[in-house]
Amino acid sequence: TTTGISASDRAKTINAIADPKTKASDFAKPGHIFPLVAKNEGVLRRAGHTEAVVDLMKLAKLNPAGILCEIMDEDGTMMRVPQLRKFADKHKFKLITIADLIAYRRKTEKLVRCKTIVSMPSVYGDFKLHLYENILDEHDYSIALVKGNIADGEPVLTRVHSECFTGDVLGSKRCDCGDQLAKAMQMVEEEGRGVVLYMRQEGRGIGLVNKLLAYELQEKGKDTVEANEELGFKPDLRDYGIGAQILKDLGVSKIKLMTNNPMKIIGLKGHGLEVVERVPIEIHPNADNEKYLKTKQEKMGHLFMIHN
Repeated sequence: TTTGISASDRAKTINAIADPKTKASDFAKPGHIFPLVAKNEGVLRRAGHTEAVVDLMKLAKLNPAGILCEIMDEDGTMMRVPQLRKFADKHKFKLITIADLIAYRRKTEKLVRCKTIVSMPSVYGDFKLHLYENILDEHDYSIALVKGNIADGEPVLTRVHSECFTGDVLGSKRCDCGDQLAKAMQMVEEEGRGVVLYMRQEGRGIGLVNKLLAYELQEKGKDTVEANEELGFKPDLRDYGIGAQILKDLGVSKIKLMTNNPMKIIGLKGHGLEVVERVPIEIHPNADNEKYLKTKQEKMGHLFMIHN
């Protein structure tokens, strides 16, 4: 190249960078092309444009290197999605978002592995505990409590339970989570066959700290939905993709889902599981959680009767 500034020189530099045979010593430095290195796990580790470029190349089975550029609008500002859609339509380009790419990879790639299996005798029955780790996050573990043969192709009684420290461990009366977990384990034990997944999605996905901050707002008059929104969160941020992958790894494809939440049914169906039946898991309310349960019923569409 000459100065490296012209479009021709930049194109030569880009081609050289993409060539696996090129060495660092082949380039003059500093230059006018900025090389970026993507995280190994791509957009599933970091939702960035660098990772998106490399992921697209890998999905196309091409050399994992590409060009990343920002498209400028007529006024010199960077185009946003609405302008990019018009630009793509005008020039007949394909257009996807990083969110689209993340969703596709989560749906088509296996992101979990079973770390160990141990016997777990409990007050509710005897189970095999399967410990699963998220291959993208070594600190993210989920548990599957399994009873009997669940890999025979027949529908499996299943509970996908989101972690609730206050309810499951402390016995909080503010929610029905601990009671639902206990009842699900009892129902699987009575059935003689089934699985209870315990997912690390505290506070419907907002985490323990934010859940307790939401409790503080509830004590000032907000309901559970209003409190989440006051903190800047949607009412429910849970993702059932990892749970669906664990069930598939266990050999489960058809489930009888213990839930009162229709969105959980939609979430699991969206990841390729067949929900053949919804099994209600109703808990009698108490004075401390009656408003919470009514809010879930009226604002979040949960399906149950509230018995006084």
